Amino acid sequence: MARELETTADMRNAAIALLARREYSRAELERKLGSRVAEPALLTQVLDQLEVDGYQSDQRFAEVFTRSRLGSGYGQMRIRQELQRKGIERDRINQVIEAQEIDSRQLARECHQRRFGDRPVQDQKDYAKRMRFLVSRGFSFEDARLAITRAADDEG
Repeated sequence: MARELETTADMRNAAIALLARREYSRAELERKLGSRVAEPALLTQVLDQLEVDGYQSDQRFAEVFTRSRLGSGYGQMRIRQELQRKGIERDRINQVIEAQEIDSRQLARECHQRRFGDRPVQDQKDYAKRMRFLVSRGFSFEDARLAITRAADDEG
C-alpha cells in the first residue's frame, strides 16, 4: 500500500508525480490522494496552490481529454459523461466541446468505417449490432443511423 502523506510537501510531490505522467482533473487527484492523507484540509490547500501555480487545470484536462477521445472515435455524449465522472462541471464541458466544433455525423461515419470497413450490412441483426456499437461510443441514434445508411449508399 502507498505510504501516508503527512506534510504538504509530501502531498505536493505526490500530486506533481501524478501530473508528470498525464493530466488529471482536480476531483481525480482528490480521489487518488485523499485516502493517503490524514488531514483533508491540507490536501485542499495543496491542490489550490497547484492550480494557482499552473500545474493542474481542469480546463486544460478537459481540452486534452476531449481531443484524445475525439481522436479515438468517441461521440459527444460519451465524452460528456466521462468528463462529468471525472469531476468537470457542466459549463466547462459545454465550453470545451463547443470550442472543438465537432461534426458528429462525420465522426460517426469515420468511426463506422474504421470498425466495419466496407462490408455491407448483412441483415437486421448486423444493423442492430452496428447501431449498438455507435451508440455505445456516444453518438446519437440519428448520427448512428446516418453513418450506417451512408455507408450502405456509398457501396451501391
